[in-house]
Amino acid sequence: MTTNNSAAPTAQTATPGQSDTSTALKFITCGSVDDGKSTLIGRLLVDSRSVLQDQLANVSKSGEADLAQFTDGLSAEREQGITIDVAYRYFNTANRKFIIGDAPGHEQYTRNMVTAASSADAAVVLVDATKLQWQDADLNLLPQTRRHSLLCHLLRVPSIVFAVNKLDALGADAEKAFVHIRAALEKFSAEAGIEVTAIVPISALKGHNVVESTDDGWCGYNGLSLLDILEELPVTPADTALPLAFPVQWVEKFSASADTSQGRRVFWGRVGAGVAQVGQTVKVLPSGQTATIAQVLGHTRQPRTVPAGHSAGIVLDREVDVSRGDWLLATDAAPASREITVTVAWMDDEPLVAGRTYWALHGHRWVKARVKRVVHRLDINTLAEEDASALPANSIGHVELLLQEPLAVQSFNTSRVLGALVLVDTASHRTAGAALVN
Repeated sequence: MTTNNSAAPTAQTATPGQSDTSTALKFITCGSVDDGKSTLIGRLLVDSRSVLQDQLANVSKSGEADLAQFTDGLSAEREQGITIDVAYRYFNTANRKFIIGDAPGHEQYTRNMVTAASSADAAVVLVDATKLQWQDADLNLLPQTRRHSLLCHLLRVPSIVFAVNKLDALGADAEKAFVHIRAALEKFSAEAGIEVTAIVPISALKGHNVVESTDDGWCGYNGLSLLDILEELPVTPADTALPLAFPVQWVEKFSASADTSQGRRVFWGRVGAGVAQVGQTVKVLPSGQTATIAQVLGHTRQPRTVPAGHSAGIVLDREVDVSRGDWLLATDAAPASREITVTVAWMDDEPLVAGRTYWALHGHRWVKARVKRVVHRLDINTLAEEDASALPANSIGHVELLLQEPLAVQSFNTSRVLGALVLVDTASHRTAGAALVN
């Protein structure tokens, strides 16, 4: 039985600024428990020759390397054989550098997966073929596979690759299993609105289609290997076309200077959107005062224009009351708002209910946020929007928030920086949820 090569990566039709394949790619591996995420990363490191012989010896047992041990660094992870925290590893090929985040698959560690996905350029979602009813042409995917895929989509991870793992364990039935699993993934992605970059059959344990593609059309697949696909993926483009938005992280005083022709403080931070350049008129949030940028310093303290995604120091033309947590915004930026509707990925054991108040972190600014209404909850199995009065742990839903002070938010689809908030429990100080502005 042969199939067409519909699992090959789709062509990248990138617009200017979105086709950068020379910068290091930051990607995560995610999916359900024991789908082979840590083993896949170990295989990438070993087969790309990115580990030293002594490192390989440290994770070898009975002459064979335990590939998962390369990322399971915590003692609890090694003892239990699970991934708890996100582990980052670095490697490079002749064509590109990579930063890998190994995200945990257990539901109780979903918050760690969300943290890793929020800054990733790509996600490799592992699917364990042996856990599914692969004989069924209309099989159901595991809930955590669906949840992680939805979270990556909500967090605007630009490229999502499904890697169907452990097909080598199915022997002669591997091709049939891949065809059925691929069909299920394509159906789920179409229903959820997820644009899939590629669906690849692999064996992380044996190395099939991980670094080198198989020449025999294994599982009816004749496309690129997983690593070849990763080498061609673009990094997340910076929001340079938006009006300037600059969250102040640190205020540096140099008041000993005798020069009073401009402000005598430098406001440091990372440009969230737009471009910081001399001569721009900015307004300060929350005070509403306006000033003109007199000087922009790069991270080496040299005068320069600084685009979104890079650190900068800004000096204003006069003394203005600006503190850590304030925002410097272009005068044509969207007005600040106190009432916002957000999509929430809820991660706390205590459910989110109407009337409760949380701390909301936007940039470096903390404000109180009260839950005005739970609009609905998303059923990850049917993708239906259900009426709900609360969001339990590891659920996704739409919520209306009432903020104590106005924030300069934008839709998360427009800006990753301006459209994201973190909700923190006011009593326990635990990270309770990730909120994305609609």
